[in-house]
Amino acid sequence: VALYKSVPTRLLSRAWGRLNQVELPTWLRKPVYSLYIWTFGVNMEEAAVEDLHHYRNLSEFFRRKLKPQARPVCGLHSVISPSDGKILNFGQVKNCEVEQVKGVTYSLESFLGPRVCPEELRFSQAPPSNSFQQQLVTKDGNELYHCVIYLAPGDYHCFHSPTDWRVSHRRHFPGSLMSVNPGVARWIKELFCHNERVVLTGDWKHGFFSLTAVGATNVGSIRIYFDQDLHTNSPRYSKGSYNDFSFISNNNKEGIPMRKGEHLGEFNLGSTIVLIFEAPKDFKFHLKAGQKIRFGEALGSL
Repeated sequence: VALYKSVPTRLLSRAWGRLNQVELPTWLRKPVYSLYIWTFGVNMEEAAVEDLHHYRNLSEFFRRKLKPQARPVCGLHSVISPSDGKILNFGQVKNCEVEQVKGVTYSLESFLGPRVCPEELRFSQAPPSNSFQQQLVTKDGNELYHCVIYLAPGDYHCFHSPTDWRVSHRRHFPGSLMSVNPGVARWIKELFCHNERVVLTGDWKHGFFSLTAVGATNVGSIRIYFDQDLHTNSPRYSKGSYNDFSFISNNNKEGIPMRKGEHLGEFNLGSTIVLIFEAPKDFKFHLKAGQKIRFGEALGSL
């Protein structure tokens, strides 16, 4: 594990990103993309543009859009899947620890970082003696829940808003870019806390809500569509720090309103999305660990 952690994954991922931006000759595009489609089981019938010659480089192909009707958004359930992927874990957060895969946990506070200013997120003031987990829960009778979705290289790489909520704060953790493949996640404790990630926090009708996009090897690029100031896997940021940005200002006291299913951001290649949110005790997930899920399908509801 120590040897793997010493690999310069940030530098390698930047190099891979530059390679992905190189424009391929038209005659080479179909064989290169066809090999990728065959290797990772990509369904090009869902793509908005099926013609492989349309994609000038690998980066454009990774970030391909889908046909509008390919992913109907479930209207019956309060929380939907923000992306295509595989459900690694879900359930209630207990003892300030979250499972990245079964039996391997990470610290909730290490993952999200210190609490953001309560006034910004409309959180109630919790006594300092309370645990970090209790400080996030704003309403009596509510619990904290989590869900982890792994995006494989062949998946659709855009992600969307999982519910109606308001984004008030962004925290960017520069970090390693180790693989988040479930096999690797089993033997590196707190992998998600080591890796580069973008944490969006805010509130929905039941209180605290957060969506975190976790980077991985060759996925140095995490883009949030409404956040032009975000630059991931940049040499200007060192590991072990984080930088904050507030979407609440004198002119915009509401933050960024997001509607369920609305485009939120994108990865290059594949990665992981972690949802951590507050909800009443009768919230139920409609999931099985290990199942495949697609953007727009139900995660859970009250």
